[in-house]
Amino acid sequence: MPLFRLTSPGPFFDNKVRAFWNLQLLGWAAWLGLRGVSGLANGQAFTFLIPQMISAITGFSLTLLLSVCYRTLINRRPLLMWGVSFGLAGLATALWAFIDAWVAQIQNPASEAGFTSLLLGAMYIDATSLAAWSALYFAINYFLQLEEQNDRVLRLEAQAASAQLAMLRYQLNPHFLFNTLNSISTLVLLKQSEPANAMLSRLSAFLRYTLANEPTAQVTLAQEIETLKLYLDIEKMRFEERLRPHFAIDPAVSRARLPSLLLQPLIENAIKYAVTPQEDGADITLSAQLAGQNVRITVSDTGAGLSGETTDPTTGFATESTGVGLANIRDRLAQAFGDQHRFDVHVGTEGGFTVVIEFPFQPDGQMTIGTDRT
Repeated sequence: MPLFRLTSPGPFFDNKVRAFWNLQLLGWAAWLGLRGVSGLANGQAFTFLIPQMISAITGFSLTLLLSVCYRTLINRRPLLMWGVSFGLAGLATALWAFIDAWVAQIQNPASEAGFTSLLLGAMYIDATSLAAWSALYFAINYFLQLEEQNDRVLRLEAQAASAQLAMLRYQLNPHFLFNTLNSISTLVLLKQSEPANAMLSRLSAFLRYTLANEPTAQVTLAQEIETLKLYLDIEKMRFEERLRPHFAIDPAVSRARLPSLLLQPLIENAIKYAVTPQEDGADITLSAQLAGQNVRITVSDTGAGLSGETTDPTTGFATESTGVGLANIRDRLAQAFGDQHRFDVHVGTEGGFTVVIEFPFQPDGQMTIGTDRT
């Protein structure tokens, strides 16, 4: 009988049919044992066990029928459910008491107690037993319904967080693709087929990596750095010596896990606002090291910085396109690490733009060799 139809909170209820039969058999065996021990302790003969066994079998059978009825009623309107349930429990109690009184009269025909007295005595015991069984039935089922609702809420929250992470990741791809394809188009118009083919090849390698990873997946810092170098290889074809990237990665944090493509918008913003406006380009430095129990990543450039007119004084974010990428990173950090992260933006008084990120150090299970390339 599938008493427990809903998702179970623990291993005992993983198989709801088995859980029902285990509780049903053990419960009625305990009921029979308690009645039998009580009667024998009061001086009853062993023949006293016969009507008790019949009574236990009757109660067992009636509760099976009640479980079917209760299961049908449990999700109905409260007034209907409780009214019909009390009525069914009353009928089951009356039938059980009648059978017990009839069996007792047959076993002891010379007893001075009349059928009515036997019926009233059995009614009290049977009503108490069925009330306890019914209360346990509804308590377990309501508990399982509550657990099912909690599990459903947790699943929905996890799905919402996963969808948010995927949306944030996918938000980056069109922007990057537009810039890169625009550069390739320019090379084609200038009839520079060899650089255009090289850029397409590197773009293909970059996209192959990004598409191979789930949008909500986390990667090691070493893998993230290699992805950034693929991206920078593409941009180096546009800016050549004007783009001067530098990496200072502590091998101790190379296995730290973070959302994939988290750092790419920082490099893209540095190229847009530091390298592009300056004739001699700019240096872009990415460093990573341990800071207590956290990983600290710093991305800085030697550009002109952001003017007060283009920077939101309350957040440090640029009011135009730069703010999209930085807000994206902040949201992804919040989704991945909650309030256990730090995201600071610093604008130098004499130029330059620095972003500092910190998050808990969660090493990958497999050892990854960090690479430091300038």
